[in-house]
Amino acid sequence: MTATTKITYTSTSGDLEEFHHHFDTALGTIRAAAGALHPFYIDGQAVQTGEEPLVDRSPIDTSVILARFAAAAPVHVEAAVLAARRVTPVERNTDVLRPYGVFACIAPFNFPLALSAGMSSAALVAGNTVVYKPAEDTPWTGLKLYEVYRDAGLPAGVFNLLVGRREEIGDPLWQHPGVDGVVFTGSKQVGMRIHAGLNGRWIKPALLELGGKNAAIVLGSADLDAAAEGVMRSAFSLQNQKCSATSRVYVQREVYAPFVERLIEKTSAIRMGDPSERDVFFGPVINDRAVERFELAVEQARTEGSILLGGTRLQGAIFDRGHFVAPTIARLPLDSSLFQQELFVPFLAVAEVSGLDEAIAETNRVEYGLTAGIFSGNQAEVERFFDEIEAGVCYANKRTGATTGAWPGAQAFCGWKGSGSTGKGGCGPYYVAQFMREQSRTVIEG
Repeated sequence: MTATTKITYTSTSGDLEEFHHHFDTALGTIRAAAGALHPFYIDGQAVQTGEEPLVDRSPIDTSVILARFAAAAPVHVEAAVLAARRVTPVERNTDVLRPYGVFACIAPFNFPLALSAGMSSAALVAGNTVVYKPAEDTPWTGLKLYEVYRDAGLPAGVFNLLVGRREEIGDPLWQHPGVDGVVFTGSKQVGMRIHAGLNGRWIKPALLELGGKNAAIVLGSADLDAAAEGVMRSAFSLQNQKCSATSRVYVQREVYAPFVERLIEKTSAIRMGDPSERDVFFGPVINDRAVERFELAVEQARTEGSILLGGTRLQGAIFDRGHFVAPTIARLPLDSSLFQQELFVPFLAVAEVSGLDEAIAETNRVEYGLTAGIFSGNQAEVERFFDEIEAGVCYANKRTGATTGAWPGAQAFCGWKGSGSTGKGGCGPYYVAQFMREQSRTVIEG
């Protein structure tokens, strides 16, 4: 017997002499034991029977008996099954998701109830406890959320409300060693600082939604009236103070003029004032800092391009007593930083593009990736938009809001790139599981 015929399932390029030596030794031992009678085993006990043994012959030479085995009868089948039934599996494995422990929940001023409730309820449903800090601009809503949980019967200590100034209690909250994870909605700058600082000793979950600079694309095949209304509603509802708001528009050159004409017409018809009144669409920005950001953006736009509508503080009557600025539309060159910066004020940047290629490239050029919208009557353009756009929440031909309007249970709200940390959206099917960690449990029995 040659070496090449003895080993047929492995490479022959190496030196197999040592292997063949051990093989030959083992083969000799087996041949010496050939022909012996062997029992079978039930419940750990060897069993011999009076039945005719089962004879195992060599297929190489059928006159050679390799071994003889005690033959089982039906009674032995019964005994073996009963023995197996008396033992649960040797190893029982389960896999569970368990809460982390304490989550710090830090909420923004916009959508102060919806965002706070979404973040905190997910943490609670997953079995965690919560320390909740509302934005200092909206503490009353935070108090009402606490009262809802309390009145619903949540045990004391499970949901805790902290109201205070961000510079005094913000960092001490998420930096506390007793906090096991953070869920935060706010600016990219603060969110990135939390993400970096939270993971000093080990990696902790940081569920961050960090705003956006959301674009709407309007192509030549679009319904321009629907596009103008969708952009107006998305850009100026809540005074653009939502992370999903449309803050820039890229319009195909051939339809730029008629689109902008319709956009200005619809924006000019907005009723402004006290938003608690039923027919008022446009109210104030949140504080003096927002007014300052607005005025700086307008000043830059006048230098780099032109203001098509607005660009001023509102004056007279109620406007003199609050933080009111006009809904503003500016035509700007594509290289303006106003297409890149999140402002969170009612300022909309508009530019012409040659077509879908340039529109997608410009949309994806920013560091954010929260929402995006397209208006097109061409299905192939819409599908390409969905495939190539770098955003977590995407809309096509949405007249009620070009880049806004995600509804719990219908659209998960998910940020890509600088707009989020997890890639799994709020109120979506993968959201709650992020507030838990996996544990494998194995029990050895018997």
